[in-house]
Amino acid sequence: MKKLLVYLREYRRESILGPLFKLLEASFELIVPLVVAAIIDRGIGNADRGYIVRMCLVLVALGLIGLVCSVTAQYFAAKASVGFVKKLRHVLYEHIQGFSYQTLDNIGISTLITRMTSDMNQVQTGLNLTLRLLLRSPFVVFGAMIMAFTVDARAALWFVAAIPILSIVVFGIMLVSIPLYKKVQGQLDRVLGKTRENLTGVRVIRAFGKEDAEIADFESNNESLTAMQKHVGRISALMNPITYVIINLAILFLIRTGALRVEAGIITQGAVVALYNYMSQILVELIKLANLIINITKSIACGKRIQAVLDIPAGEKVNEELPSGDASFRVEFRGAGLRYAGAGGEALSGVDLRVRPGETVGVIGGTGSGKSTLVQMIPRFYEATEGQVLVNGRDVRSYAPEDLRRRIGVVPQKAMLFKGTIRENLLWGNAAAADEELLHAAALAQAEDVLAAKGGLDGKIEQNGRNLSGGQRQRLTIARALVRKPEILILDDSSSALDFATDAALRRALRSLDGNPTVFIVSQRTSSIQHADQIVVLDEGTVAGIGTHDELLKNCSVYREIYDSQFRKEGAQA
Repeated sequence: MKKLLVYLREYRRESILGPLFKLLEASFELIVPLVVAAIIDRGIGNADRGYIVRMCLVLVALGLIGLVCSVTAQYFAAKASVGFVKKLRHVLYEHIQGFSYQTLDNIGISTLITRMTSDMNQVQTGLNLTLRLLLRSPFVVFGAMIMAFTVDARAALWFVAAIPILSIVVFGIMLVSIPLYKKVQGQLDRVLGKTRENLTGVRVIRAFGKEDAEIADFESNNESLTAMQKHVGRISALMNPITYVIINLAILFLIRTGALRVEAGIITQGAVVALYNYMSQILVELIKLANLIINITKSIACGKRIQAVLDIPAGEKVNEELPSGDASFRVEFRGAGLRYAGAGGEALSGVDLRVRPGETVGVIGGTGSGKSTLVQMIPRFYEATEGQVLVNGRDVRSYAPEDLRRRIGVVPQKAMLFKGTIRENLLWGNAAAADEELLHAAALAQAEDVLAAKGGLDGKIEQNGRNLSGGQRQRLTIARALVRKPEILILDDSSSALDFATDAALRRALRSLDGNPTVFIVSQRTSSIQHADQIVVLDEGTVAGIGTHDELLKNCSVYREIYDSQFRKEGAQA
């Protein structure tokens, strides 16, 4: 949590002025019991109405000054806490953007969402309360005790007895609560993860009639979270009644002692009232302090969770000392393989492949055979755990990630578009591209009809392209990659929603691309890759064959089986 406070530097002034004005407010509050005692002893005791009116005006003035100080303190505390969390949220978001696919898989999306929302809000609340109350409450508690000694030292000894006992109760409950709040936040992660799964997969859940099972699973997780929150809530709830009991017992002994000393003529009735008011102030402030400690405890736990994400290294390390290869090959795999974190076996192993500039490589295989894994190793979304992957003769691990990915255009399996215009989405490929380049890329991607239907480049796109069909989304994502004019173009099963005629037209357009790019086409259809210069056939994470369409039909049983299974469906079109 301490590491996060570096982001509070920009708000040093607010962080100082907020507590300072709260201390001023508390100082005026400590004067009030003395004024009330004076009204009782001199005003009421002597039936001096003028004095009573003057002292009442003093009370009003103290109240107004305290109000101004309180509002000012709240302004500075709010400005510091909101600004701090805004800065921290930006830093965390930027840090997350640097995570590799593998890191994101390990952490979990739901966990990151919790850090960005719930944990951030708790840290903001905790900091706000800390700036306003952390100094004020102890100041009032000890200030009231000191002021009580100025009124009557003998009666004030009850303050000395009550405050340590109250401190033991408050800090004891705090020490028990801290680890429990950590567990609550962890369970909250699991509930959010289940919620995200259900929202993302709602169509699948309905298709298989699993609503009741998912509801039961969610309720189970939610009940577990509720039980944990109730448990820690019961412990935290002990604080108020215990502190009330201790304070009220102290007040009873204080009044008894004061009454005896008033009867003996040692102190006045106003002094007893002042002592009672000081004890009441201590009660109120200790309850505030107890609630503050609970909030600080939660905030510290949330802050540590945020810091844990910031401590995870972002980005991929650059190692320029790795052995190089033949620069005449655009892409080269040397015994490359990948094992996902926590997986029981290799997702891909023993891949040897050389691809020259301008060549088209088809990648085909059954579900789970490692097709996406193979192409995701080229831009280093996932890092090879064995062997090497080289681009232009250099190991991909020797490139800065930005430099490597500038050379590559990737169209992932899931066509992802963002809310905005078609132009804004296409400019993701190249922010400096002119409209002519955008239109040319759209034409190559067979997306001209999409632009015509939506009103050109200024046509609106909803979040995730909800107002587009699957094929329209895929063509626009292909156009976005083509705008970059990449050296390497990766189409990861990105034409699955296209009809055969559009798919064929797209393949012809790709063969006419300027700049001699190398193209990787991952597909389930043999018709989409049969004209490729090389076809890589994968089977359960290993290479079953590499060659042209005709060669593989003769020599690779896996490819022949895939082709035969589709031939009856594709016959004429293939």
